[in-house]
Amino acid sequence: MKPLLLLHGALGTAQQLEPLAQQLGGYPAVRTFTFYGHGEAPAPAAGYSFDMFASNILHYLDDNDIPQVDIFGFSMGGYAALYFALRHPDRVGKIATLGTKLVWTPEGSAQEVKMLDADKLEAKVPAFAQHLKTLHGDQNWRSVLAATAQMMLNLGNEPPLKGHDYQALKHELLLSIGDKDQTAGLEDTVATYRLVPKAQLWVLPGTPHPIEKVDLAALANGLKVFFGA
Repeated sequence: MKPLLLLHGALGTAQQLEPLAQQLGGYPAVRTFTFYGHGEAPAPAAGYSFDMFASNILHYLDDNDIPQVDIFGFSMGGYAALYFALRHPDRVGKIATLGTKLVWTPEGSAQEVKMLDADKLEAKVPAFAQHLKTLHGDQNWRSVLAATAQMMLNLGNEPPLKGHDYQALKHELLLSIGDKDQTAGLEDTVATYRLVPKAQLWVLPGTPHPIEKVDLAALANGLKVFFGA
């Protein structure tokens, strides 16, 4: 069986997925890593891009002698997984996503970046600001926020994945979405599901966007069924 690679979401690190990895304890090989420019590594001067994230995935697979991998991506990690699969189809088996925003517009991007201001976060949501400092360091968390905001604006202006890209995806895909997810959007997830030839749709009841509020035992069981573990 292929290893399962877990990809974290925006503003996260590999630490975000450690609870899920523990729930997947019966899976033969679960791996994760932190995207470049997150955690203690400073955000790159050129900012974040999905070309960079895809390069991170490829280097991780090559460095660990993994010829092919199944992937679960949360939020941004799911988008990165799909982008990578289209560019390196032979390196990917099955893909599952959760809470991934699949349809980007300038208006949607502007909405997303409203709270990605470090000063506003410290003033209005100090607990979350402290969480980001813990993940990325007292200095680096501001650059992570700024780079993420710019990435989201870029996604709205020129989405790397469009309808024809989803139609071209040949992998088996499980698109998972919480029915209370106001970030990724149930309607956009359903619309994308209809474009992908080998897609399955899984709507998690009573579930908002943050992975901390997801029933991880249920998620892990669903992933094991999909990946055949």
